[in-house]
Amino acid sequence: MSEASKIRVLIVDDHLVVRIGLRAIIDAEPDMMVVAEAADGPSVLATYAEHRPDITVLDLRLPGMSGPEIIAALRERDPQATVIVLTSYDGDENVYRAINAGARGYLLKGTLPDGVLEAAIRKVHAGQWLIAPEAAARLADRMAGPSLTPREVNVLEQVARGKSNKEICAALSLADGTVKTHLAHIYEKLHVTDRTEAALVAVQRGIVSLR
Repeated sequence: MSEASKIRVLIVDDHLVVRIGLRAIIDAEPDMMVVAEAADGPSVLATYAEHRPDITVLDLRLPGMSGPEIIAALRERDPQATVIVLTSYDGDENVYRAINAGARGYLLKGTLPDGVLEAAIRKVHAGQWLIAPEAAARLADRMAGPSLTPREVNVLEQVARGKSNKEICAALSLADGTVKTHLAHIYEKLHVTDRTEAALVAVQRGIVSLR
């Protein structure tokens, strides 16, 4: 098969050993090839613009930009940009934000059987979707539950970083009573009873990232 007819893949991951392994897997396939690699958010956009890959295989947590931010930026520049998320993060909010940003696939590193990545690349390149069963289940849970408002997420991020109500008021320019009201709504939506539990659930589900 000529190189011109192969599926051209961009690998995006901040770990060199992961990129090496993915390149070996993809380049071993007769109908696909890795055309470039990137290790952080800002470099993804420039690398994509230079190489115009058919498929971008993207980790969700990268220096500089989050996965959803990268996906949205790529698709804003090129509405045909096709992204498969390959990550170890399976929180329902992780999956929701990636798919909502425009990802066509979502695979989990820790549960990736042989041949699944290659099959996903072919399937997504053909215009289909592929979401790992575990991620699909998380997405269904997320869609069924109440959503936090952007301001509630802002408050929750501060809570997860160990900030007191007074510090949250100062950081977000909110009154003390407003912060308490937001916290009450957060506890109710997350089905928790205190700020420690709220912070734990927020990180586990991918609502906030402490990286």
